This record gives sequence, structure tokens and C-alpha cells, in this order.
Amino acid sequence: MIATTTPRMMQALPAEHRDRLMRMARQVNFPQDARLFEEGGRADRFWIIRTGTVALDLHVPGRRPAVIETLGFGELVGWSWLFAPHVWQLGAEAVSPVRAYEFDAKAVRALCASDPELGREVSQWVGKVLAHRLLAARTRLLDLYAPHGSGLPR
Repeated sequence: MIATTTPRMMQALPAEHRDRLMRMARQVNFPQDARLFEEGGRADRFWIIRTGTVALDLHVPGRRPAVIETLGFGELVGWSWLFAPHVWQLGAEAVSPVRAYEFDAKAVRALCASDPELGREVSQWVGKVLAHRLLAARTRLLDLYAPHGSGLPR
């Protein structure tokens, strides 16, 4: 069975690793309609949502961006920061006012490099999030652009 939500940091990381990571966080706020990042931009940070909602979107030439997924409490916003070349693969916009924990990607990557166990746990967590987002993008794009019935399971 496919998970309907992305793995949240609180459940994905052991308490010791989560606590070390949270010591690097700073609290930030975004007003409704604020762009957190644009597809193709430099992925130099990421967020964990405390309150509010963020929409992940994909640029579609000649159309409005396609919303791939909507994220809420406890969810990771951004995964591109972990994988070279550290470029956003999607865009993100605050659907409502958002309060979040913000992390400096370079500092977190350095922490992961200095502690291989923590690095493995973070990579596993972000990898699971990435797999979920890939499935969500595929499903959403089939909903939007595939001929009727082409997204049905075989």
C-alpha cells in the first residue's frame, strides 16, 4: 500500500538525531501567496511546516503552474538541497500564512557528513519523501494531462 502522506521528521528520525537537527533550526514566517522558492533556483535551505499550508508546483509552459501536492503540519518542504547540483526541481508557495522551521542546507549537509549514522537517517527520510513526491507528481500530471482512463491501474 502506498502512503498517503510524506514521512514526517518526528516519526522518521530517532530522537537523538532529530534533536541535533532541530538545534540548527530557526523559526520563520511566510505570508499567504509568498513564494518560498522557484523551480530551477538554488536549493540552499529547507523547511518543516509548523502551521499553515504550502503548495508544491511544477512549471508548465503556456499554463499556470500545476499544483503537485499540498503540504501541512510537520511536513518537509524541499528535498533538492540534499542532492547535487542543489537546484529546486519544483516551486513552492504559501497557500495560507505559514510558520516553519528553516534549516541551512550547507550546515545540515556538513552535520550529516560528520556523523554518518545521522547522515544515513536523514538521507533515508528525505529519500522516502522524494519517492512520495515523485508518485504524487506522476499521479497529478496524469490527472491533468493524460487521456481519460489512462491513469487506471493495470
